[in-house]
Amino acid sequence: MKNIITKVLKKHVILIIIELILIVLNVYLLTVPSTITGKIIDLLYNLDGNKQNILKQTGLLIISCILILITRVIWKMLDAKFSRNLVKEFRDRLFEKLLKIDVSKLQQKKNGDIMSYFVKDIQEVRKFISNTTTTTVRFFLNFLIVAIAMSKSTNIKLTLMVLLPIFISIILILLNLRKLSKHYEDSRIKFTDLSEFVQESTDSIRTTKAYCGENKQCEEFINKNSSLKNTNFNVIKRESLMSNYNTLGLGIGFGILVLVGSKMVLNGEMSIGDFVAFSGYMTILSSPIRWMPWIIKHFKKVQVSYKRLQEMFDMKEEKIKIDNSYEELKGEIEIKNLDFKYYDGYENVLENINIKVTPGKSLGIIGVIGSGKTTLMNLILKLYEVPNGKIFIDGKDINNIKTDTIRNNICYITQDNFLFSTTLRENINLFRDIYDETDIIDSTKSSMIYDEIQEMEDGIDTVIGEKGIDLSGGQKQRVVISRAFLSDSNIVIFDDTFSALDNKTEESLLKNIRELTKNKTCIIISNRISDIKHCDEIVVLEHGNIVERGKHSELIKNKNKYYEFYKNQAEKSNVDILS
Repeated sequence: MKNIITKVLKKHVILIIIELILIVLNVYLLTVPSTITGKIIDLLYNLDGNKQNILKQTGLLIISCILILITRVIWKMLDAKFSRNLVKEFRDRLFEKLLKIDVSKLQQKKNGDIMSYFVKDIQEVRKFISNTTTTTVRFFLNFLIVAIAMSKSTNIKLTLMVLLPIFISIILILLNLRKLSKHYEDSRIKFTDLSEFVQESTDSIRTTKAYCGENKQCEEFINKNSSLKNTNFNVIKRESLMSNYNTLGLGIGFGILVLVGSKMVLNGEMSIGDFVAFSGYMTILSSPIRWMPWIIKHFKKVQVSYKRLQEMFDMKEEKIKIDNSYEELKGEIEIKNLDFKYYDGYENVLENINIKVTPGKSLGIIGVIGSGKTTLMNLILKLYEVPNGKIFIDGKDINNIKTDTIRNNICYITQDNFLFSTTLRENINLFRDIYDETDIIDSTKSSMIYDEIQEMEDGIDTVIGEKGIDLSGGQKQRVVISRAFLSDSNIVIFDDTFSALDNKTEESLLKNIRELTKNKTCIIISNRISDIKHCDEIVVLEHGNIVERGKHSELIKNKNKYYEFYKNQAEKSNVDILS
């Protein structure tokens, strides 16, 4: 994170320097009107004799006000430009990082956390670098320049007396920092929990309505929202206390100015013009003093946000280079004595897995949910770290094959059937323009979705809703399966992608898939016998172990675990799935 901030700041160094110069100039100019006003008041005692000088000072006062306005407007415009650039640069870097993070590590993060990085945390860093930094510079400059102007126009004694209560209030504010930091951390955690809950609720809204769960969801939301409100209230109370310290210090300072300053005027130690100028300096000084709680607040907030973003940027990346040039693999896959457990697991998810599938052959994998089927495919795709000497493609250890080469050679149709909120065309070609119209149309015909697409108003260019909400479950699956018919990969994997299809559509689609993969390596994962019965070899997974393997007819004769799947499914469907 530190390196990213440094690079971004170097990129905009000229803009930053110009902005800082304008701030220094603006702060200095702010003291000029008070000084000139004090001089004019003293000149008014001899109006006729000082008429020319008064006009001159009035002219300088107008010019100084115009210069203050000009420097402030230009500085604010530059600051706005710099702030927007910062947000864009940080979000670009964060999104690039997000796509590169190892999947096994990324799964440790909640969606609410990730959204919070992009929305709140980046904004806090931006505020600190842009707003808070410039405000801090102005704070110290105002203090320095005004203090010098005060001591020059009157005397050092009055200046110290006025500034003493202000310094004491600053010390009290600093003593509250630790508690404020804890409240900020609590607030951020509660906000993340609420964001995660809202996102999950919107994703599952149809399920919630189907089971009349609205009241329960509302109660849960109210509780989480109330918890966030309470933590935010604690933050507000602590911030309010700091502001009161601030106001108290300023109030005492002004009180000393009025009591001591007026006495000095009466004793002839100070002119009325100097008193007015001193009052003007105090007014100028009151602004940066009031900024103090704001600066501290954002400093503590950015500490929390910076730490969270740093954790994100420190996450392990995959060693992958995305380009269009990669080695072509023939597709032979061999797994030898593979054991695997997740990063936080105590038990193996997969144990002693031995599988070999060659080009032109198909492998069916069946097992109940949680048996390790998808985990096995994720290991082949190198989505998780694979032990050396366990998985080989074309005789090479996959750890010695570039990750992008492996993924470019595998067409993986996932079980979640994810669709983007864009056109059907782009969902099928995955935003790659290397396919012509005929290829895309042919892929939809092979996946048995062509006729339904033609009935849509915009055909293949129809824009579907978020996550394909406008399509039925079967339509989603067939749109996703179209990607396999468009791909020229030598390894094709179907991970439980036929569950929403009727028997007739499924039978025709599987026939097309067998034709597609006759010279390729094909792996079909399913919980249904009908999806895998034509595979050259079938393995049955249970608790991460291969408990059976063979052809469909052999496994039926064995009357073991596979036969139980067959019998249960045949009874439910009243269909002979032996044929």
